[in-house]
Amino acid sequence: MTDPRDLEELSAADRFSRFRQRQASPALADFADTFAFPLDEYQLEACRAVEQGSGVLVAAPTGAGKTVVGEFAVHLALLQGRKAFYTTPIKALSNQKYADLVRRHGAENVGLLTGDTSHNSEAPVVVMTTEVLRNMIYAGSRTLDNLGYVVMDEVHYLADRFRGPVWEEVIIGLADSVQVVALSATVSNAEEFGEWLGEVRGEMALVVSERRPVPLFQHVLVGRELEDLFADVAPTAVTDGAAPERPDVNPRLLRIAKSETREVRDDARRPRGRSGKGKKRAGYGSGAYGGAAHRDREGSRSGLVPSRAMMVQSLQRASLLPAIVFVFSRLGCDTAVRQVLGSGISLTNGRERAELTDIAEASVAGLSPDDLDALGYSEFLEGLLRGVAAHHAGMLPALKECVEQAFVRGLVKVVFATETLALGINMPARSVVLEKLVKFNGENHVDITPGEYTQLTGRAGRRGIDVEGHAVVQWAPGLDPRAVAGLASRRTYPLRSSFRPTYNMAVNLVGSVGRVRARTLLEQSFAQFQTDRAVVGMARNQARNRRQIASLMAEAECERGDFAEYARLRERISLAEAEAARDRKSDKRAEALQALLELRPGDLIRVPAGKSTGWAVVIDPGIRKDRSEPTPTVLTEERHVRKLSLVDFPVPTTVVGRVRVPKHFDVKQPSARRSLAAAFSSRLSELDPDPSRYRRPGMDAERREEIGRLRAELQAHPCHRCPDRDAHARLAERALRLERDNEQIESRVRRRTSGIATQFDRICQVLGALGYLVPPAAAPEAELDEWVVGEAGRMLSRIYSQLDLVTAECIRRGLLDGLDAPQLAAVLSTLVYESRRTDGTRFTPRMPDSVSEEVMTRVRAVWREVSRLERDARLERGPEPDVGFARAAAQWTSGRPLGDVLEMTGLTAGDFVRWVRQVLDLADQVAGATTDDGLRATCREVVASMRRGVVAFVPDEEEEPDDLDESWEDRTPV
Repeated sequence: MTDPRDLEELSAADRFSRFRQRQASPALADFADTFAFPLDEYQLEACRAVEQGSGVLVAAPTGAGKTVVGEFAVHLALLQGRKAFYTTPIKALSNQKYADLVRRHGAENVGLLTGDTSHNSEAPVVVMTTEVLRNMIYAGSRTLDNLGYVVMDEVHYLADRFRGPVWEEVIIGLADSVQVVALSATVSNAEEFGEWLGEVRGEMALVVSERRPVPLFQHVLVGRELEDLFADVAPTAVTDGAAPERPDVNPRLLRIAKSETREVRDDARRPRGRSGKGKKRAGYGSGAYGGAAHRDREGSRSGLVPSRAMMVQSLQRASLLPAIVFVFSRLGCDTAVRQVLGSGISLTNGRERAELTDIAEASVAGLSPDDLDALGYSEFLEGLLRGVAAHHAGMLPALKECVEQAFVRGLVKVVFATETLALGINMPARSVVLEKLVKFNGENHVDITPGEYTQLTGRAGRRGIDVEGHAVVQWAPGLDPRAVAGLASRRTYPLRSSFRPTYNMAVNLVGSVGRVRARTLLEQSFAQFQTDRAVVGMARNQARNRRQIASLMAEAECERGDFAEYARLRERISLAEAEAARDRKSDKRAEALQALLELRPGDLIRVPAGKSTGWAVVIDPGIRKDRSEPTPTVLTEERHVRKLSLVDFPVPTTVVGRVRVPKHFDVKQPSARRSLAAAFSSRLSELDPDPSRYRRPGMDAERREEIGRLRAELQAHPCHRCPDRDAHARLAERALRLERDNEQIESRVRRRTSGIATQFDRICQVLGALGYLVPPAAAPEAELDEWVVGEAGRMLSRIYSQLDLVTAECIRRGLLDGLDAPQLAAVLSTLVYESRRTDGTRFTPRMPDSVSEEVMTRVRAVWREVSRLERDARLERGPEPDVGFARAAAQWTSGRPLGDVLEMTGLTAGDFVRWVRQVLDLADQVAGATTDDGLRATCREVVASMRRGVVAFVPDEEEEPDDLDESWEDRTPV
């Protein structure tokens, strides 16, 4: 409650205002009195809407205090004797919010549900991850009884590719009587999102605030000097809306950039560099933000790019600590800590080091010395005690939590973090530093967007502590200050739905409301709402395409016949061949990998593709602990020694014979190569040299026959002999591309109210083909709309994973029966694990033994069968099962020490724990889904065996989105 002395300090007008507020809204007034600071107007507006019975969408910057509105909904629920659920996207945020609410309302009134932890679940207030609430809705849980409020914190996660669909499922599936309080970061299309919420939830107030509670100033760190980015005040530091639309850039920064450009241009006159050998450069991003066009981290010779130690010292001199430094690379974060420590920097005093020691010891209490050694705890502790730490998804969750606690208490002064730190964890800082404005998005290096810049820099400025926050961009070679200023002054962060139906969603919806009602519900998704809004623009594109098509086809007219017909025939052949190639590649890759793993020195093989196509003898199979795929070294018929890779084997190779290769064969000795080539040639002459004998069938007979028929039809067409055929074809192909574009547009326009529902229909088609949806017993001839969930479908409804249908088929066909716990863990891991580009396994990925390998062959066959059904239904195929974690899962289940398993996998502790938890979760799901007592018992044994050591130590580790390694630090020495 507010201290009476605080009220005495208020003016008479303020006291009268509070009196009027209390009369109008006593519940809100009582709630507001529990804070030591007055609530902002946007907070009061949102709370009033909730008190009046409306749902509300609150969009405000990071750190602006949005959660106050959610806490008010909890306050009302307790006053009214109703339940409130507080949902978050990640476990770490759930744990944090649970602790906050326990302090406010007492442990007896607050529960926690995060999938594998259930504490006080029937309490009037329960904090949970959104997935838990989704599962409750599908199961019709009694815990939903008397539910009055659902707070959806960080609701902009709805755009997340992997977690986003769950949010829409919850919003659509909640009972109409439940008030939704949605809390979002500032998004540019908040009105559109709010309008959709109003359509599916009823009355929904929209409250938007773009005012930062702590003004944010923008800087560029050039060498050791902090330069203001703008000539005048930063747009994000203005609270009265008076900032110019195009603020002027600091002219000193422009002069620095111009000087650097002149230096680079002068150096370019020596094209091979001072060494005379030249220097290869790689281009990344657009280059507008600097560093994107240059691979080296050394910067210009003028010393404009500061070292990490210089950066920390500059921030310390400017009193801008504590700081979060975003690096976009796990390895870069760890390397940065080592570099700062190597410079001798220490940012803590004796009292702070004592407190840090206590926090660290409490965080790892219960871990064995061997585990701590395997985790590199001593190095972590050294940095922590000197006030410097890393924070990324590769760290053990306990160590990340230790960093978070120490940072919030002001004990750790510099944290080098990946961008996942910007997603919900409450770790504000006085300043935020961005080392680069280019990041790796999983496929390419791209410039960060204005929305990402806003999200990252939103951590700067601690409300109630700092009077201002500071965003610092570190100078990089080629940086354009004008481009950075445009990035910092725009606040564009559009929310785009990532919603898509899944097999599990389909059986759950059909089972609970029937197929017709399920389609109607899916048509209410935000994805469908946004699609409908886009129809006008699509129609304009369609009309423009039609005009271009008519013009191109007119140019392509041929006097010998209908060239449009001829062009479409060519296109049909190309599409048929491309689809056949895709199918062959997908089906043969796993078999090709297995064939390479079985090679031995002296094997005579046929290399099916690449520069070395033809016969070859294996010198070295190339199976190494530090490589994920074999790279065999071979001698070709032309006596060339080549190192091959999986790219050279799009189809499996076959061993047709053997010759002896000396144990210490030296490929550099011409005499050794001649001797082996002679033996190779002699042995090959004894075999059938016809390659077709050893070539595997490329495509099925039906497709081969179809392509042959189309080719014959093409050659018989009169336009095939036109002397201008190629010129006409180029024009027609452009027209056909536009026709394909129009077909897609027409399809979307025609089905604009059923786009998501059509995808749902295709999923139901696959489920019906496999027997997960079945006609009702009383009406075996019923239409698909009347089909119901069968016994197999009820099993599938309990499996939530990306390969849910493949997993269900494996259970159904008994593929998992009879395995022991390590073998089962290995097989289940292939259904959840996804290799990262930087996963550095020390052993070739394979199954732990012959039994699990045999099962894996059958699992891949199931995946291929499901993939073919998906292809026929025009659905996106699920990812191929990945054996990269199989041996680690088996070894951990068998009881191997943490250090041994980490050394084997090359994974970081955080990744290892996360993937073990994924396997645990799937094993728990399979146990609940199967009707086989033996399999259920083995699944429980897997759970019990894997939940030990660092895995059991953190039962609620955050399952945050995986941060993607940016590759400069990961590929080159720093």
